[in-house]
Amino acid sequence: MIIEDDPGLQKQLRWSFDAYEVLVAGDRESALAQIRRHEPAVATMDLGLPPDPDGATEGLATLQQILAMAPDTKVIVLTGNQDHEHAVKAIGMGAYDFHQKPADPDILGLVVQRAFYLHALQQENRRMLQTQADSPLSGVISRDAGMQKVCRSIEKVAPTSASVMLLGDSGTGKEVLARALHQLSPRAKERFMAINCAAIPENLLESELFGYEKGAFTGAAKQTKGKVELAHGGTFFLDEVGDLPMALQAKLLRFLQERVIERVGGHEEIPVDVRIVCATHRNLKELAAAGRFREDLYYRLSEIVVTIPPLRARIGDAALLAHHFKNKFCAQEGRSALHFSQEALSVIENHPWPGNVREMENCIKRAVIMADGAQIVPEDLGLATDPAEDQPLNLRQVRDEAEYKAIVKVLARVDGNIVKASELLGISRPTMYDLMSRHGISANA
Repeated sequence: MIIEDDPGLQKQLRWSFDAYEVLVAGDRESALAQIRRHEPAVATMDLGLPPDPDGATEGLATLQQILAMAPDTKVIVLTGNQDHEHAVKAIGMGAYDFHQKPADPDILGLVVQRAFYLHALQQENRRMLQTQADSPLSGVISRDAGMQKVCRSIEKVAPTSASVMLLGDSGTGKEVLARALHQLSPRAKERFMAINCAAIPENLLESELFGYEKGAFTGAAKQTKGKVELAHGGTFFLDEVGDLPMALQAKLLRFLQERVIERVGGHEEIPVDVRIVCATHRNLKELAAAGRFREDLYYRLSEIVVTIPPLRARIGDAALLAHHFKNKFCAQEGRSALHFSQEALSVIENHPWPGNVREMENCIKRAVIMADGAQIVPEDLGLATDPAEDQPLNLRQVRDEAEYKAIVKVLARVDGNIVKASELLGISRPTMYDLMSRHGISANA
């Protein structure tokens, strides 16, 4: 949508955006009517609207109403060289970006393209949340193919009785997937019990797992059931099972084989029917080879192994999760809608996220609390900025870069032999020469 009162500029902008479906408005009333009816993804707006064409009062008032009426619309403000103060004020009110007049079609086109990309990302995030609202896997926010494969595996395994091992770095969502396994299983109406083997001292862990009889030790004033017994009929989740002490590994193995437990200080064998799901960030095969984890227990626990990819390996998920947590914490903290600056999104996409989704959640919560205006900027995130160049979003740029890298790599591998390079790339020699010419590549370089 173009909001501009000058017919000449209207025509120029419409011509610049001939690849888009374009709406035009010349004043506040017509702009609001169009916004109300069409809710465009992106709008460019001149702050100098009638009846105040030489000022910004009417434009800023229109901007405020647009953002209140259609908060998802990305508004790009067009300003004169002397209107920097008004542009900054517009950004503070929630405008997506500003661009100085006279507009450079190429630069403005790039700004509009990125605005459309962000709008599409937010809309897809909203659709995914609505679609998954009633699903046990609704806690998994991802469009990455690897993560979606994990979700399909959980759906396949859930109806069975197999023991499941969830492998992944800390913060990747292992407990979320364990709960989804339970909720998708025939045991969903029974209890889901969880215990973190790394968070409980070794001398207390056995009684936590298997319970104890009255008088079994000092302070055991009454008979107490353990978590395994409390989960009877349901699912028992052992988190960080790689930290389980060797003595308890033997007792857990006996339970898995016999499906009976003995409380600490007791002699009665108690049958328990539970499904075991466990998780760890450790390499249990290496621990078993080093004698720190029982190999027979490993095979009992890992009838089905599901490996969860780290956030850094999930294409597009960093920005997707950032928007999800931003919306969540804006509502939780009672803040009006916030937007990420392009610089902030670049930092988010380039950060390696060693703490995965948990680190992301804490980071975005901090940013929502610390942000001063309507935008979250890199300083609000508290992350070390990555000097790596932001990756291009334009498909032609991406294709050209991939072609260039592939050609250079293959030519190096075949020592400049064009015939062999063409065969490896699966193209004809004339095509190879055309590509080399276009990218300025020499076979002898």
